[in-house]
Amino acid sequence: MADFKTHIAASTFAGIGYGAAGYVYGAPISACLVAGGLCSVSGMLPDLDSGSGRPVREMMAFIAAVVPALMIPRFLQMGLEPEAMALAAAVLYLAIRFGVGEIFKRYTVHRGMWHSIPAMAVAALLALLVVSGDRIEIRLFKSGAVALGFFTHLVLDELWSLRIQRGRLRIKRSFGTALKLWSRKSLWANVSTYGKLIVLVALVIGDPYIMQHLGFQEHTHGSEPWLKDVVGRGSGLFSGDRSPDASRHPDALGTALDALTNSIPAKDQDEASRQTRANEPVGTSPSAPATRSARRLFYYPTTESPVRR
Repeated sequence: MADFKTHIAASTFAGIGYGAAGYVYGAPISACLVAGGLCSVSGMLPDLDSGSGRPVREMMAFIAAVVPALMIPRFLQMGLEPEAMALAAAVLYLAIRFGVGEIFKRYTVHRGMWHSIPAMAVAALLALLVVSGDRIEIRLFKSGAVALGFFTHLVLDELWSLRIQRGRLRIKRSFGTALKLWSRKSLWANVSTYGKLIVLVALVIGDPYIMQHLGFQEHTHGSEPWLKDVVGRGSGLFSGDRSPDASRHPDALGTALDALTNSIPAKDQDEASRQTRANEPVGTSPSAPATRSARRLFYYPTTESPVRR
């Protein structure tokens, strides 16, 4: 098994190359430096399941200090006041430093499912939710650095399971326990790991900060505006406003009816109007142009009128 110095050296060299490649392809220098640092530190993430030792304690303290700092843009997006941000950062530090560390100590075993490809995906998705960036490409670039550092650790563990002794290749029993997709020893470990992975995928899909960068602004403010829009459309439908142009032309029906009645001779229109007013109840007088036009056009008296001729 590779020791702490070997793991941190390999992930650091990988981080330097990763950051340099990002800079060549146009990533900002600050993002490249952060990505390189994340890749270097992530080289020790799989060993959090060892549960003891100074490297694990130092790594947990470092993660507890860095994560709140990376969460500052998210706090600003949430509209938190400076005092609230300081309080949230303190809560995050204590939760990671003692809560997460205790969970790893009690509920994980070394070379268990935390040494696996799904665990690498879990670490990358957590980084995607935490890191900041003006563009989604930058955030993916940084979360990819975490995945790369994690992956270097798994590869080194597999390589150190192979050794050459007296000119022969010998394979240790630990071979295949790092680069794996599931555990053969514990079904619950598989269910727990893949359950966390599904939850994180759902959080990424529903994260408004990420969805806004992907161009789905209409879904970043919850379901209330959408529901109001649906209710508004339904109200317009029941009130007869079925077309988009109806709001711009509220008297379109009356205008169309007036245009139709213009084809009737003026003499016949006057006679029809007198017949209409004579048959109306006392005290009623149509005021809307659409109502007057409709009555002039569609009123049929019981006696024969000039309009029928």
